Amino acid sequence: MTTPDPLDTAFAALSHPVRREMLARLARGEATVNDLAEPFEMSLPAVSRHIRVLEDAGLITRSRTKQFRPCKLNPAPLRAVANWADQ
Repeated sequence: MTTPDPLDTAFAALSHPVRREMLARLARGEATVNDLAEPFEMSLPAVSRHIRVLEDAGLITRSRTKQFRPCKLNPAPLRAVANWADQ
């Protein structure tokens, strides 16, 4: 089994408008799942699936603060996308 290319994984995660909006929100600072879900008319499990795709692509990280698991933007994969686009 081959390891997926991080650039391919980032582009796949960025292909959905909901995930791009979530990243835009996280560019302003950490947010909880409920914060990220607020502007969308979808179930929390659906929001969690989008978050999981972003996390698997390395675009976000999640920490644990008591019972909360805030999400935070990880800019490194976005830099790789930007560097690729600049070529």
